[in-house]
Amino acid sequence: MKGTEILRIVDAIHRDKSIDQNIVFEGIEQAIASAARKHFGEEEEVEVAIDRVSGDAAVSVAGKALDADEIGDLLGRIAAQTAKQVMIQKIREAERDSLHDEYTQLRGQIVNGQIARIEGGGTAAVNLGKVEAILPRGEQIPGEQHHVGERVRSVVMEVRKAGSRVKIILSRNHPELVRRLFEIEIPEVAEHVIEVRSLSREAGYRSKVAVSCYDPKIDCVGACVGVRGARIRNIVEELAGERIDIVRWNDSLQVLVPNALQPAEVEDVILCPQLGKVIVLVQDDQLSLAIGKKGQNVRLASKLVGWDIQVLTQERLDVQIDKSLAGFTQVPHITDELAENLVAQGFFTFDELSIIEPDQLAEMGGLTEEQVDVIVAYADVESLKAEKQEKEDRDRRRKAAALGEVAESNKASAPPETTEAAKPEGDDSESDKTSSPEGESAAESTPESESEAATTDDAPAAEEVAETPVADAKTDSEMEVKIEETESAASAVEVEVAEETKPVEAAAEATETETSEESSESDATSEADSAEPEIVEETPAGSSEGRS
Repeated sequence: MKGTEILRIVDAIHRDKSIDQNIVFEGIEQAIASAARKHFGEEEEVEVAIDRVSGDAAVSVAGKALDADEIGDLLGRIAAQTAKQVMIQKIREAERDSLHDEYTQLRGQIVNGQIARIEGGGTAAVNLGKVEAILPRGEQIPGEQHHVGERVRSVVMEVRKAGSRVKIILSRNHPELVRRLFEIEIPEVAEHVIEVRSLSREAGYRSKVAVSCYDPKIDCVGACVGVRGARIRNIVEELAGERIDIVRWNDSLQVLVPNALQPAEVEDVILCPQLGKVIVLVQDDQLSLAIGKKGQNVRLASKLVGWDIQVLTQERLDVQIDKSLAGFTQVPHITDELAENLVAQGFFTFDELSIIEPDQLAEMGGLTEEQVDVIVAYADVESLKAEKQEKEDRDRRRKAAALGEVAESNKASAPPETTEAAKPEGDDSESDKTSSPEGESAAESTPESESEAATTDDAPAAEEVAETPVADAKTDSEMEVKIEETESAASAVEVEVAEETKPVEAAAEATETETSEESSESDATSEADSAEPEIVEETPAGSSEGRS
């Protein structure tokens, strides 16, 4: 093999694969050594060296140097195939290492790619040109749907070697994506005239960005928004409509916290350095706006400033102070003065008191080490009790909400109650118009397929109503409704049976009087029918056609 050919091969691989020339030379040396061992035997000591300038190969076996012809004979067809496989493997490893180093430097940077395919579970394979990356479902913006061929922007989250390949994990819900989009869309940010000082994000919903400017003549917030919102609109569209709040950074928490809680108006800010907490006082009408939907606004503001933020009204703060003072004064070795000092420092609960530094507590109250240990131990116990009680209350509320949902579901799925038997259209007979409460209950509880009339005796009628079968109900809900209706009908019959005789006798007397006065046989017959409710009440709904 001529040295010029080796140099040409090395240069071509270096240009095409972006692999260092020394790595290619080492691969060729290993390939020739492998072929020599295959020819002379594995136990032979083979040394191969290629000149980096001329490309000439020097091969020695067991200390004996081989000339060019022997090297040519050495690299026969089979040996050359072995050398080729070794070279391919070496080139692949070198290419993998090169890609790994390249994308490791791009970690946290934004890259452009095209969706190659959508795999199971919503994971998207993104073609980045040299390599294919993975955009997992969990790293996508919630509610976002990708399609094959779509171009996406994402940040490189993780790069690792996987065999002979490089595995690259992308993300679109990481806060760094917002920062990189600001650098792309806003030239002042890219030129570091405007600096993104802090950033908090809940992907797909809302982000807060705190910016500052080194040039006092430039409005950092206005520059980020752009003319008529042109700059920020491009970022919002890239983030699938995610809301972005741009606030002005300030080194003072007294100014930064109200800015972070915008659009809510803040009355006062109380700092609690020992707890890393900020108490924010707002008006009653600003409380829900400051907290935000599901606590989103105050949560993002807390991440933005790096302090815990507690939003209260003045009335709630007063109630909390009184409650904390009453609780702390019950702790052994804590005086009223020390309790007021603890509350002034922002310690409102036993949980906060349990994490106080013993040295600080001893200094605040002039206590000994044993007294401090007693106070901390007492606070730990009370904190666990409060946590347990809170968990029980939360479980109770959850169970109550679940029962309410089940009740609403059952109520919605239950069929409408039937209060009277169906009547055929056009039936004007007095017997259909006249009905008693007993007849209505019997019509509700008696199946439609039953065609026999009940006996005229009242007590057996009540027993028949109470024993009406419900096995033919189609669903459990219908069965329960019918059972309840049957029980109510039976109780109604028992109450009304006692009063049944008087209306019947009065109706009979009225009938005799009207018969003698009117002397009309047809009218008397009609009136007599209305005075006999037993026949109508015991007529089932299914026999309405026979009556008509």
